[in-house]
Amino acid sequence: MRVELFQPESDIEPRHWVRHDQAFAMMLGPGSIEWGSKRSALEKFDYAKGDLALCHRHEGEWVGLMNVPHLQLGISDAALMASSDGTYGEVELHPSRKFADSRLSALVAAARAEMVAGFPSGRLFLDSVEQAMAVALVTGHAVRHRPVQMYRGGLGSARLRRIKELVDAKIGDDLSLDEMAQSIGLSTAHFARMFRKSTGETPHQFVLRQRVERAKAMLRAPDARVLDVAVACGFRTQQHFAQVFREVCGVNPTQYRQDLLNSEVSCVSETHSEDMLRL
Repeated sequence: MRVELFQPESDIEPRHWVRHDQAFAMMLGPGSIEWGSKRSALEKFDYAKGDLALCHRHEGEWVGLMNVPHLQLGISDAALMASSDGTYGEVELHPSRKFADSRLSALVAAARAEMVAGFPSGRLFLDSVEQAMAVALVTGHAVRHRPVQMYRGGLGSARLRRIKELVDAKIGDDLSLDEMAQSIGLSTAHFARMFRKSTGETPHQFVLRQRVERAKAMLRAPDARVLDVAVACGFRTQQHFAQVFREVCGVNPTQYRQDLLNSEVSCVSETHSEDMLRL
């Protein structure tokens, strides 16, 4: 998924604009954009913060003054096709110069926060956001549409075990949703739905929890540096590691290790007292 930030510009010379991935945008503040199918027939659209625009795909259009800050996102063919179960060939969405969709807005906000933070969560998080965006776009804006199929069952124990083994083996790598799905022979959308049905959490949440569990084991070593543990467990920054660790465990990694050391000291002290009483 491509995530690009566009600031208001002063250039008013119309230009021809074509994208071959499926792009849509969310306005980050009030402003306007001039759009049109012809250079001589541009129409001004006024936007409020949070308004969305779903762009034409493959077909060129003319764009004039873009006087509004906005975040533009490009959704891949693979994500769109997986979200429609591959039944349409290339998925065709109905373009709209201005619309509202609370679900898409929340997903764009998540992608923006990740971009501002420097993409600390890695590919799997953005893949998951892209897949959720693709489902929302296909569900609400496909020209040829049928509801996304919901699966009654979940992943079997063998497939879940394979995913667990893959995550354990690549705990420090930048795993992608597609890599996880391919490991058990499923499309990304099918895998994401069935995994959540089986476990009650998204693949991204599962990977984060496994990383935290590995980190907890590594933090038992008194000489382990928190930064080294973070990197070994697949976190790009110590700050992101601390944030996720606190969300899962209720304390930060340093406090967790201190609590462990205090507990071990207490156990040693109690054992020594019992030995003295026996004497």
